Amino acid sequence: MGAKVIDGKAFAADVRARVAAHVARLKEEQGIVPGLAVVLVGEDPASQVYVRNKHASTIEVGMASFEHRLSAETGEAELLALIDKLNADPAVHGILVQLPLPGHLNSELVINRIDPAKDVDGFHISNVGLLGTGQKSMVPCTPLGCLMMLRDHHGKLAGLNAVVVGRSNIVGKPMAQLLLGDSCTVTIAHSRTKDLAEVCKRADILVAAVGRPEMITGEMVKPGATVIDVGINRIERDGKAKLVGDVHYDSAAAVAGAITPVPGGVGPMTIACLLANTLTACCRANGLPEPEGLTA
Repeated sequence: MGAKVIDGKAFAADVRARVAAHVARLKEEQGIVPGLAVVLVGEDPASQVYVRNKHASTIEVGMASFEHRLSAETGEAELLALIDKLNADPAVHGILVQLPLPGHLNSELVINRIDPAKDVDGFHISNVGLLGTGQKSMVPCTPLGCLMMLRDHHGKLAGLNAVVVGRSNIVGKPMAQLLLGDSCTVTIAHSRTKDLAEVCKRADILVAAVGRPEMITGEMVKPGATVIDVGINRIERDGKAKLVGDVHYDSAAAVAGAITPVPGGVGPMTIACLLANTLTACCRANGLPEPEGLTA
């Protein structure tokens, strides 16, 4: 019997529906419309697709969407001035600067110019510090989506052994902090970990976020473990382009108790959690209760 497939597409649709219902109540009862501002610098094709999808999803759940598209030659001063303007705009509750930025712009400087309360990507150094010390923060969207799916599948996570393969600031490190916050015993591993297979085999929860196609195989998975595959890699196979994760799906699914597919697993949760974060930021800004089940 194969692993249960954790359907991220269906789960994300449910999250968006819950966000939309909460937004509708805010409008009706408080006269408040959550607003998300997205800033795109340059014409990177992948970034344009992401921004287009974010705009459509924002409108779909009833939020206000503010798009700012700037040329690739935009200077730092101009970009920072725009962020200052958005920070001061009460109609904007969430600000997202689409990465990567053109090479002449300092990404850290730009991200840390965003008001931490409006930093719905959770990348501001203040939010990183708050998360790391177990305080209320804005949480990066992809790890938040993984946590939601794990809570839904397991219920309580306390006491489970979790291994996060990957140490990025965007996924690996915040994922480990979130799992610690839910009282897991957490190991952070990476491509240079000694005896990586043995480390992974101890995991009740195995999160793969290392950015290497199909690096985690079934031999590295504990029987019955829950496998969360964050990777999205484009490879050539049999002369065709294919999307695969950091996990070798077929071999892992034969051993695991539950697994996220690629595509259709973690990916759809990222934008859903961006919307959830914008709603949370709006509620906090207005002194209202946070949306239940949509935060860390």
